[in-house]
Amino acid sequence: MEEVIKIEGGKLLEGNIKVSGAKNATVALIPACVLATDIVKIVGIPNISDVRSLKEILEYMNVKVTTPSLDSMVIDPREMVNKPLVIDAVSKLRASYYFMGGLLGKYKKVVIRMPGGCNLGPRPIDLHLKGFKALGADIQYQDDNYIISADKLVGTKIYLDIASVGATINIIMAAVYAQGETTIENAAREPEIIDCITLLNEMGADIRGGGTSKITINGVEKLSGCFHEIIPDRIEAGTYLILAAAMAKQVTIENVIPYHLESLISKLIEMGVEIDSQIDKIVVRKSDNCLKKVDIKTMPYPGFATDLQAPLTALLTQAVGNSSVTETIYKERFKHCQQLNKMGANIIITPPSAIVVGPTSLSGTDVWATDLRCGAALVIAALMAKGTTTIHDIYHIDRGYEDIVSKLSDLGANIRREII
Repeated sequence: MEEVIKIEGGKLLEGNIKVSGAKNATVALIPACVLATDIVKIVGIPNISDVRSLKEILEYMNVKVTTPSLDSMVIDPREMVNKPLVIDAVSKLRASYYFMGGLLGKYKKVVIRMPGGCNLGPRPIDLHLKGFKALGADIQYQDDNYIISADKLVGTKIYLDIASVGATINIIMAAVYAQGETTIENAAREPEIIDCITLLNEMGADIRGGGTSKITINGVEKLSGCFHEIIPDRIEAGTYLILAAAMAKQVTIENVIPYHLESLISKLIEMGVEIDSQIDKIVVRKSDNCLKKVDIKTMPYPGFATDLQAPLTALLTQAVGNSSVTETIYKERFKHCQQLNKMGANIIITPPSAIVVGPTSLSGTDVWATDLRCGAALVIAALMAKGTTTIHDIYHIDRGYEDIVSKLSDLGANIRREII
């Protein structure tokens, strides 16, 4: 028995769709709460499987977690116990590695199994470990577990060879209780990092420079509880923008920060998509003109997001001409292309690039969501395709998109979940 998503393509979409809180911020904010000494309430939390895995990890450590509503979480770490994180939930999501920085910062020791997540090729955590070591930690790897400990953590200067989001956040969390000042040079600049810094500062941390390439952390002795609202999910918003560009009669995407999506919006306008950006929403209208080819190259923020590469590739199958897609973040992030080719796309894969030859007619068939953003690409392709598409391994989609079936049904899509 397996749950799948079935989509009958060809239906024009119309109406409003609301974006949930940012998945990539949420999965860092929840682990960051272990640094507090009192209750933290977070609102705007997306109802996704990654959140449920994080909740399981917190409860394993005797953290009291309550959910007053679907989009809120109250985290009480006052009776927390620093246990070795070797449970299955750690292996279910990549972001479990944020407990490294949080627990190391608070307790000066963490034991954790190798984090899981989507299989996107090598994603080493060397930069995380380099940062911990620079702060004074000793690192060992035994029986598939990391053992990271320190007598004390002392502020220092850290230069990241790559502007890594995960490493930037993890080092910040480890440094908030360190003695003295820590500076991170070549820090990542993503909005999710700013959101995490905002939460920590609301707790009482002293962190400056979020959104720039230099972040300064002055260590403090205590972090209290706080209230925090998560920013909208720019990747979910971008996915719905692309989806609307593919099949909208007129679709309004609500709860959006357009500034976070400038790189995508500029590419969609270049393709000929009719877009009206407003303060907190974006309207996409159907155009009678053919879509034009574009070339994209993924880059750290504010460049084109690697998480939107797969969804846009699906749309490029309908553009006139040959579009090139170059992936600089995860060189092997082209498994969605193989699945799109099953549907009739003509994509030539030569990592780290792919050529999308368009337009091609897509037909419904059985496809597999090999990872989260592959799943998003397949949903978009299925909406454009003739006939019915069956998407397997939809647990990947559920990791990052809250209630996607209901949201798209409300726009007029013929989409449903089935047990087969």
